[in-house]
Amino acid sequence: MIKNILIDLDGTLTDPKVGITTSARYGLAKVGFPIQDDINIDWIIGPPLKASLAKLLNVDSEDDLAEQALCGYRERFAVTGLYENKVYPTVKETLERLKQKGYRLFIATAKPTIYAVQILEHFELAQCFEKIYGSELTGERTNKGDLIEYILATEHLKPEECFMVGDREHDILGARRSGIETIAVRYGYGTADELKAAKPYAEIDQFSELLKYF
Repeated sequence: MIKNILIDLDGTLTDPKVGITTSARYGLAKVGFPIQDDINIDWIIGPPLKASLAKLLNVDSEDDLAEQALCGYRERFAVTGLYENKVYPTVKETLERLKQKGYRLFIATAKPTIYAVQILEHFELAQCFEKIYGSELTGERTNKGDLIEYILATEHLKPEECFMVGDREHDILGARRSGIETIAVRYGYGTADELKAAKPYAEIDQFSELLKYF
């Protein structure tokens, strides 16, 4: 019996494209690697950000240049980028309905917890969740599998009583590592091929379709 639903943030509850990509371009420019406006970098939304910046810089993720670019990103994101964001349709009412039905809802995002809390409070979604779990600014738990294991241990949750909802393969594969089934949203930033290869339990086109399963 499912009692707990772990839910991703970026690309699942909100569309953070403008804030993330603009802040990433700002961080890259600060370290001397500006990228042209016509180059699509939407793929950085969802996975651990430092690794994505390192890939754009063509350096190892432990390289100091990647860390400097990340610091530049946060310089802008923490002030402006956080709020260059919008909630997807049917999200708030669906979360409220799931909560009314007795499900325990948890955020499971690779985004630093400090930012996730601010975003969810800004859009008046925080109250729908029992707790908001994200990564640390130091880089701990940016891996979705590590994060989910941490949530299970901290909250004493049984994997067979949980489901994970997200838009990227990282959500699906990270949950599967702990034996948790998943539902993928198609409107986020995971490609159709990416989701097909990851093999979630189900795929949905609108957040309210979760109510068919819970």
